[in-house]
Amino acid sequence: MRSALRVAALAASLAVLGPAALIAQRQVVTAQGMNVTATLSPAIRVGDILFLSGQLPTTRGADADTTIGGQTKSALEKIKTLVEAAGGTMANVAKCTVFLVDVKDFGGMNSAYSSFWPKEPPARSTVVVAALVAPAKLEIECIASLK
Repeated sequence: MRSALRVAALAASLAVLGPAALIAQRQVVTAQGMNVTATLSPAIRVGDILFLSGQLPTTRGADADTTIGGQTKSALEKIKTLVEAAGGTMANVAKCTVFLVDVKDFGGMNSAYSSFWPKEPPARSTVVVAALVAPAKLEIECIASLK
């Protein structure tokens, strides 16, 4: 129910604010170890709405986990870091989209994903894709309402 209310608040905020007001409130959100590039910001805050770019799991180095559960947790930890950098918590997340490379990984992704929202998870879409821009099993993007 709270997820539906957050989505409704998001829609109301976007409808009430005109385009000029939205642009004036636009703020880049980043966290330690995340960079803004010429083509990508980790997250953008517009008023009380936080748009998070798709986050890929850590797939190299000592922290890399090649399991779908580990990669899901890694991507969601990055999302959590960005939401907290904007002043929110994971309870503020209203909508996520998960891009999976292999539909067989759905169960493992879902198990790890649900540990971040044991009650009242956000709305979610899961899409199976042919490939991602980096060697990973999934990518996750979210929208949060920080009110």
